[in-house]
Amino acid sequence: MDHALAAAHWLTAGAALVSAAACVAAWRAVPWQGRQSALASAAAMLALAAGEVPAGIGLLLGAALLVSAMLGTAGVRGTTAAATCCHRAVGSLVMAVCVFQGASGGTASAPTAHAGHGLTGVLAVLGAVGVVGIVVWTVVTQWFMEPVHRGRVGRLLALESWAMAAGMAMMHAAA
Repeated sequence: MDHALAAAHWLTAGAALVSAAACVAAWRAVPWQGRQSALASAAAMLALAAGEVPAGIGLLLGAALLVSAMLGTAGVRGTTAAATCCHRAVGSLVMAVCVFQGASGGTASAPTAHAGHGLTGVLAVLGAVGVVGIVVWTVVTQWFMEPVHRGRVGRLLALESWAMAAGMAMMHAAA
């Protein structure tokens, strides 16, 4: 089972990389706030999938993700990119919650991000609510709302959104 768990966490990191790459490829359609948030989440997922991180480094990683989430929405109010930047910021926030939960167990890693506390702790509940929120947000915006971008950029942003939702769902399910 350990091999399947490790593979799931590398798949999660792969989904985060696909999401970040699609976000960067859509360059002008995504403000710098959104790009940095996607890149920070991908870097965090890679770090967690690579192995255990000491609790102190995990806390710094979680703090960086919190700052990334706050910066992810700075100055985008009223723009066409506001909703997608907020979506990415929520992704960074959920990642921060997962890293903090894993670090509270002594080490932060993808396999221990949720496993240390089950679904009994406040952080675990916040993480689960965040993951469900990201998945529902993706479904609603992709299936029920008129797209803001069309063509290549629209497809890239849809790929980015679905990859982030799938990665978050896998991250939560693998725990």
